[in-house]
Amino acid sequence: MGRPRLQNSTINPIEEESPDATEDGSTPPPPGGPAAAADLACVICSEVSAVLAVMRRNVRWGGRYASTADDHHLEHSLIQSLKSLRRQVFSWGDARRPWSTIEPSAYLRPFVDVVRSDETGAPITGVALSSVYKILTLDVLEPESGTGVEAAMHLIVEAVTSCRFEVTDLASEEAVLMKILQVLLAIMRSQASAVLSNQHVCTIANTCFRVVHQAGTKGELLQRFSRHTMHELVRCIFSQLPDVEDGGTLPSVKPEMGAVDKDQAFGIKQMENGNGSAEPVIGAGDENALGSETENGMKIMVEPYGIPCMVEIFHFLCSLLNVADQIGMSPATNQIAFDEDVPLFALAMINSAIELGGSSISKHPKLLSLIQDELFRNLMQFGLSMSPLILSTVCSIVLNLYRHLRTNLKLQLEAFFSCVILRLAQSRYGASYHQQEVTMEALVDFCRQKNFMAEMYANLDCDITCSNMFEELANLLSKSAFPVNCPLSSMHVLALDGLIAVIQGMADRIGNASSSLEQSPLELEEYSPFWTVKCENYSDPDHWVKFVHRRKYIKRRLMIGADHFNRDPKKGLEFLQGTHLLPEKLDPQSVACFFRYTAGLDKNLVGDFLGNHDEFCVQVLHEFAWTFDFQDMNLDTALRLFLETFRLPGESQKIQRVLEAFSERYYEQSPQILADKDAALVLAYSLIMLNTDQHNVQVKKKMTEEDFIRNNRRINGGSDLPREFLTELYHSICRNEIRTAPEQGFGFTEMSPSRWIDLMRKSKKTSPYIVCDSRPFLDRDMFAIMSGPTIAAISVVFDYAEHEEVFFTCVDGFLAVAKISAYHHLEDVLDDLVVSLCKFTTLLNSSLVEEPVTAFGDDIKARLATETVFSIANRYGDCIRTGWRNILDCILRLHKLGLLPARVASDAADDSELPPDSVHGKPVPSSLSTSHVQTMGTPRRSSGLMGRFSQLLSLDTEEPRLQPTEQQLAAHQRTLQTIQKCRIDSIFIESKFLHADSLMQIARALIWAAGRPQKVSSSPDDEDTAVFCLELLIAITLNNRDRIGLLWQGVYEHIANIVQSTVMPCALVEKAVFGLLRICQRLLPYKENLADELLRSLQLVLKLDARVADAYCENITQEVTRLVKANATHIKSQMGWRTITSLLSITARHPEASEVGFEALLFIMSEGAHLSPANYVLCIEASRQFAESRVGLTDRSVRALDLMAESMNCLACWSNETREAGAEAEKISEGIREMWLRLVQALRKICLDQREEVRNHALLSLQRCLAGVEGVCLLSSTWLQAFDLVIFTMLDDLLEIAQNHSQKDYRNMEGTLLHSMKLLSKVFLQQLQELFGLSSFCKLWLGVLSRMEKYMKVKVRGKKSDKLQELIPELLKSTLFVMKSKGILAKRSTIGGDSLWELTWLHVNNISPSLQSEVFPGQEIDQLHSGSQPDGSRPGLAEPSAG
Repeated sequence: MGRPRLQNSTINPIEEESPDATEDGSTPPPPGGPAAAADLACVICSEVSAVLAVMRRNVRWGGRYASTADDHHLEHSLIQSLKSLRRQVFSWGDARRPWSTIEPSAYLRPFVDVVRSDETGAPITGVALSSVYKILTLDVLEPESGTGVEAAMHLIVEAVTSCRFEVTDLASEEAVLMKILQVLLAIMRSQASAVLSNQHVCTIANTCFRVVHQAGTKGELLQRFSRHTMHELVRCIFSQLPDVEDGGTLPSVKPEMGAVDKDQAFGIKQMENGNGSAEPVIGAGDENALGSETENGMKIMVEPYGIPCMVEIFHFLCSLLNVADQIGMSPATNQIAFDEDVPLFALAMINSAIELGGSSISKHPKLLSLIQDELFRNLMQFGLSMSPLILSTVCSIVLNLYRHLRTNLKLQLEAFFSCVILRLAQSRYGASYHQQEVTMEALVDFCRQKNFMAEMYANLDCDITCSNMFEELANLLSKSAFPVNCPLSSMHVLALDGLIAVIQGMADRIGNASSSLEQSPLELEEYSPFWTVKCENYSDPDHWVKFVHRRKYIKRRLMIGADHFNRDPKKGLEFLQGTHLLPEKLDPQSVACFFRYTAGLDKNLVGDFLGNHDEFCVQVLHEFAWTFDFQDMNLDTALRLFLETFRLPGESQKIQRVLEAFSERYYEQSPQILADKDAALVLAYSLIMLNTDQHNVQVKKKMTEEDFIRNNRRINGGSDLPREFLTELYHSICRNEIRTAPEQGFGFTEMSPSRWIDLMRKSKKTSPYIVCDSRPFLDRDMFAIMSGPTIAAISVVFDYAEHEEVFFTCVDGFLAVAKISAYHHLEDVLDDLVVSLCKFTTLLNSSLVEEPVTAFGDDIKARLATETVFSIANRYGDCIRTGWRNILDCILRLHKLGLLPARVASDAADDSELPPDSVHGKPVPSSLSTSHVQTMGTPRRSSGLMGRFSQLLSLDTEEPRLQPTEQQLAAHQRTLQTIQKCRIDSIFIESKFLHADSLMQIARALIWAAGRPQKVSSSPDDEDTAVFCLELLIAITLNNRDRIGLLWQGVYEHIANIVQSTVMPCALVEKAVFGLLRICQRLLPYKENLADELLRSLQLVLKLDARVADAYCENITQEVTRLVKANATHIKSQMGWRTITSLLSITARHPEASEVGFEALLFIMSEGAHLSPANYVLCIEASRQFAESRVGLTDRSVRALDLMAESMNCLACWSNETREAGAEAEKISEGIREMWLRLVQALRKICLDQREEVRNHALLSLQRCLAGVEGVCLLSSTWLQAFDLVIFTMLDDLLEIAQNHSQKDYRNMEGTLLHSMKLLSKVFLQQLQELFGLSSFCKLWLGVLSRMEKYMKVKVRGKKSDKLQELIPELLKSTLFVMKSKGILAKRSTIGGDSLWELTWLHVNNISPSLQSEVFPGQEIDQLHSGSQPDGSRPGLAEPSAG
């Protein structure tokens, strides 16, 4: 029936237009005005007419109506009231009687009377109900009006719920029932429903359910409509719950809410009609149940409905789930036979009620209590139903309960997951495939709740009294995702979705992390009772995070202790004492609590310990019994709970002790009808005997109920226990065995009634539920538990999968695992992931494929895996350790296939920090980029992406190839795109941002991948790999100059191995040598502390095989020169300079390299630019090498000598600086004297050179250095050394050369001998005064004379030299005159003769006999001969003066 368009206060049909104007522009009348009144009057009038019309059509009412038309008083009261209403309705609403003064009952009662009348038939009742429905839907009954609305609503409810009518046909009956439902729902949906009382709402719900039940024998339409209405009714009622104030609306006197009674719903009263036919009557007998007075006559105060009716309705819905118990059928034992219709109907309504009530339910204890106990107990039963529909609905309800009420359902949720989810999700416990699928879907839905797993871990896994639920669920998902000997199914993918949902949740939480997530290692420093650990604030993460970590630590330690205990009880307890979980001196309570609250203990050992007669064990037993709460508990239930915690020992004495402790505790808490604890003990014994009798297959004759009662006579303090009490115990034991042994082969716990009772007790005492927020407080510990199985599961699914959607799901999982591993620094996990992924790239085994590049391009799985592994390497390389080896294997394979970008082996500073690339116009080979440098003797194939692609497109004219197909081109294009996405080059370019450990691992991986160099030439592929790895190693070394200390040792050793193992020139050794030089060039300016290490490494070049060194000598020298020019100021140490000068010295004799090497030396020594005490001697030695070298022009040797001679300026300068050096001056001066000696010694050696020009220039340079010593702080002893080691030695060597060597080898030795004599004379005379002060002056003088004498006798070209014969006497003469003038040559003593004087003249006379007379002419000679001088002394050498 259509709804009339009435303009009233609640309907505004045209929302878009202004409410001030109607369609024709006129202003509408105000609500309740004349027009609205006329509309309502018309509706009422038309409905009256409709009812009367249907009544006229009925034989009974039509005949009566016609025969009594003239006699008004004979009309039936129903007709009279309808006519009366029609007469009055248009008079209402005027000024005398406005509608606001009219009570709704006045125009509703005639229709309601028709509905209640048992004389009317179904059609008439139906029309009357329609009329009531129409009036209700007009929303004219407004609670605020206060004009009898409450009475009118009560009138309608009572009439409709007690509706009576004659059944004429099934169709009309169903129509009326549907009208009843329609009206009931309209009542609850109307505004006026706010005035209904709790009892009325219960009555409406009861009536609706009766129709639902009655519809079971009717048509399909009525069945569906009735159920839908009932469902909507429940939704309508519970949608008000969030608006109800705490505590709800309660009447002053609590009524007995028996209105909703399912027993009545199953009995339909019938009445006899006049024709003897039966008519169904709804609500017959309700008057007693819903009377307005209670039994004691107290009037119930009628108030708006609220929590009481909701509690009753919810309780009724829960009770519908108990039908199986009432008819003796358990859903768990006979699932198929059980009718799923009623439970499904009830569960659906319960689910709606919870959805709408939401978290508001927790504000109302009665409603919450129903959910915690009765509902959840039933859900546990129906959760094991064979019906997938029921199971699915149950899981939906639990999910809603978790979302809204989890803080109040901690242990209930644990029980549901333990007994339902974990059992049905696995086939090994007998679950069907459909059960597994539904359960897995439900579990995945739970996993998609962002913090579900975190809360399971915090509340259950970290609670010593609860199971490790997170761990078990994670393992279940992992195992369920594994396809074992079967193809991948939807179940596997579903489990994977759940697993990835958990992982993704952790990854998402990382973004919300605060910086203070680091947790310090836990260690219990002292004993405190572990079962009493509490948290100060369960809602504040600052408190509960530490608390949870501590509890988990304790739980883990307890599990380890349990493992030790199971092997050896004594050692187990000692271990727990060592970890401070038990006190140093054991006390009974702590051991009892260990037994009570620790999972995994061997129940046989616990039972033996508790039954032991030892005094301590007896005390532990009593403390153990005192951990149980038997308050108001049945004896058999208490005994079951007690014996489930251990195995009852077999010895009677032990059983006696155990049961005595139990009986004492039970009697203390639940005396009930027991007289004393002895009665409890005897009855407990009796129950155990009955249990054995009933459930032991070897007992053939079972104990009857009468036997059991007879056996327990007079045990209650001499009296009998009530028969009903014993009967109940007997049947309880018969139905449900007390298990006295651990359950074998059960992977799950069954939720028995006794366990449920215990669970409800524990739920009141358990610690508050911790609600986790979006921060990753516990994720590290959780991920550490599940990471291994998760990676394995995702990998297996990825391996088996064939659809792209599954591939991408797996990739999301891999990336999430990587993100979490990196954030929480779980390097081992990330390495495992990388290893797993690298296998899927197919790159590691692509050598087995004929066309690897094409195959790779066609394999989306391989390409995805490759992109993923390199994405991980780029994003999370910081945390990769050993995984670098696998990544590098992939890179090497791509390199061999020519697929790598050209920049992979470049370093970040290539373009910005290089010095000029040439020395004297000669190009210096790059040490890194093999794509730009042609290595010696090793042609490289085309590399780089485009090179590989162009190879594919090119056609070799000599060896014709088939043109690639479009598919091949497409595959290659996909391959190239994949490699570009991988950004492999950035791994090495960005290596400077890697963590130190990761950096070291990638370096080790490169060294490992390169392999150990072989002396025997390796295959081209192996060498190519080694070269490429070396390039990468050098690249990351240069990119990490600030952390060179980490890498240097490994890099150096690797290069050293290459250098020392190579005997022939090859690309690898070239790359090693130039790479080493490049590293030194680049790092010396920045790493002064490592300068010595870097330069020492260059000594490897000196160890090169001669053939290798010769091949690369020029280029090496260019690199060294480049290094020196760029870094001379950064080389400070003698060791560093020794390496440089050694390298330069080698080049002195190399034809190609000597020029460049000398240029470097020139750069160092010119004008003393870079000479220092640290490198002076080394540079002098290097200059000597160049001076002596006969490679190149003689002019270079002369220049080298000039460099040596010019270096005297530096010595003079340093000597001058020492005067300001203070205490260190003497030490510095000593060093300078040593350097000077080394200089003149080096020059002495060159003085023996075969080349005349060099030899003579060396003598001149030596003379400069010996004579030009002004400013150099030389001592007399130094000069003595100079004469002995340099001048005399040189003279002797030259003499030996002149006498024994061919003139062809040493041309014009005469001139050299002349120069050497001049040098001797000049230096001696210059230093005469200094030398005279030496005690060994006489020896020195005789040495000079002896060498002059020898030179006089030397034969050049077979004859004595005229020039020497002429020069030496002159030199000697001038020397003697000087000595005479200085008073040095004189005869001092007349006593005993003067041998030195005589020896002097002996030598002089051998050289030139006339010299004596020339030096001492005339009188002087006579005086000398007479033995006296004018001063009276003997002639001879004067005594050396003290000065």
